[in-house]
Amino acid sequence: MSSQKQIIVSGGFDDIKSHDLRFLEEAAKLGELSVLLWPDATLQKLTGNAPKFPLGERFYFLNAVRYVSRVIPANDSINPTELPTDLRADIWADVEADENTAREQFCRAGKISYRVFKTDELKGFPEPPPPPSIPGRKKVVVTGCYDWFHSGHVRFTEEVSAHGDLYVIVGHDANIRLLKGEGHPLLPEAERRYVVGSIKFVKQALISSGEGWLDADPEIKRIKPDIYAVNEDGDKGGKRDYCEKLGIEYLVLKRTPAPGLPKRSSTDLRRF
Repeated sequence: MSSQKQIIVSGGFDDIKSHDLRFLEEAAKLGELSVLLWPDATLQKLTGNAPKFPLGERFYFLNAVRYVSRVIPANDSINPTELPTDLRADIWADVEADENTAREQFCRAGKISYRVFKTDELKGFPEPPPPPSIPGRKKVVVTGCYDWFHSGHVRFTEEVSAHGDLYVIVGHDANIRLLKGEGHPLLPEAERRYVVGSIKFVKQALISSGEGWLDADPEIKRIKPDIYAVNEDGDKGGKRDYCEKLGIEYLVLKRTPAPGLPKRSSTDLRRF
């Protein structure tokens, strides 16, 4: 059994955003973090609406978050103010918005610490130091906007990371507006970089500093990757010729969701 403190967070985690990831990151600093994930029926009962993303998709996404040790699907009888009796917990971590006396009383009765993270504790988007390179292992870069990050993006990073250490270069705000028009991006570059970097398949996430479809050129020349990977939608903008000129392998992957999950598109999710 692990000697680390066992940290539990409990919730629906529907439509995971940066504030959820910041909470998970800070909670994981307390010990080994497990997420007790509520089923669709519980979210329906609490909100009156079906979840935007079904249990299987939420489970897949959370399992890919680097701060999470395990995800435990709760049964339909889950009480949001209690933890299952067979679940070991030293600390129940919560956010200020969900803090309530019933959870606090449950923890006190069970001799569990109740740690509530205040909003101010979860501000900002920390950038970890550049990780050391592994000799002999290939480097892979991917580029993109990553504005509404979803399970399809997670799957893409999972597939690409099988080819080597994955570096994701996120387009800077001005260039995204140049390519996609006003109203884009929805989220600022630092936030998008943080979200992508929270996925365990990603070695490092960076922000581009160039312009146009090849805005990642300065970063690519610094990283010196062996492979530049895109999905079918991203196979444009002179990337193939660019790779040929630099002697980089150009890899085009089909856009397929993880097994059993629906196909997702950022455009569909944000509706423009």
